[in-house]
Amino acid sequence: MKITYYGTAAAEAWPGVFCRCDACERARAAGGRNIRTRSQACVDDRLLIDMPADTYLHVLNYGLDMSAIPNLIVTHTHSDHYYPAELWCRSEGIAHNLPEGCETLTIWGDEKVGELIQGRGGSRVAFSGLPMMTPTDVGGYTVTALPADHDQSAGTRIYVIEKDGKALLYAHDTGYLLDDTWDYIGKSGLRFDFVSLDCTNCTLPWDRGHMGIDADRRVRDRLKEMGAADGDTKFCVNHFSHNGKTTYDDLVEMLGDEFIVSYDGLSVEF
Repeated sequence: MKITYYGTAAAEAWPGVFCRCDACERARAAGGRNIRTRSQACVDDRLLIDMPADTYLHVLNYGLDMSAIPNLIVTHTHSDHYYPAELWCRSEGIAHNLPEGCETLTIWGDEKVGELIQGRGGSRVAFSGLPMMTPTDVGGYTVTALPADHDQSAGTRIYVIEKDGKALLYAHDTGYLLDDTWDYIGKSGLRFDFVSLDCTNCTLPWDRGHMGIDADRRVRDRLKEMGAADGDTKFCVNHFSHNGKTTYDDLVEMLGDEFIVSYDGLSVEF
């Protein structure tokens, strides 16, 4: 399996549009991997995770081919993860020559995700609900939605994605994992090859709603203790806010080999 991170920031992006805090100014000056757009990832160039308004930037900057994506799973309806107005651009007469097998984009998630489609994209967009804690076939991948510690009014969930004996835990947006999620992971016998953890708070101590480095370490250690991860599991921190005051360069120096630090355009095979 392969995961590609197209956007790795929280809602305000980094640097923030209107912000001149020290973290944003340092990111502007350093450029490169310190510049972050809003959160989006893709598995094997086929299974898209989230669709923010920055999707078009990801098409231009990193070669994301939205015409070749048959399935989109959505973590929740906050606009930095889900911008359904863009679906109008898939309509007949707007998008031409879609590849075979990709004529319809199926969007998966909580019912709140489906409510926001509102006919956008016509027959070329469909919605399918993903029931919680129920392994579901999504275009050849087994996808399981698990409860997240985040705004429940937005239909928030995290995802386990499995294929060909590999397993990925994609844990954004969430605070320290909820008891029901830990229980499911423990009882399922899952063993993860790759774990992507919310690091919105960076060095800040909060672990509710979002996580930071301290909470990420505790999640990693607990997964290993329960046998859901081991020394071969790759752990990645992702989804950063400038309020955490820690740029990409800072995090790489701070974390060393402990975690992969995501950046816009990063691809990891596992």
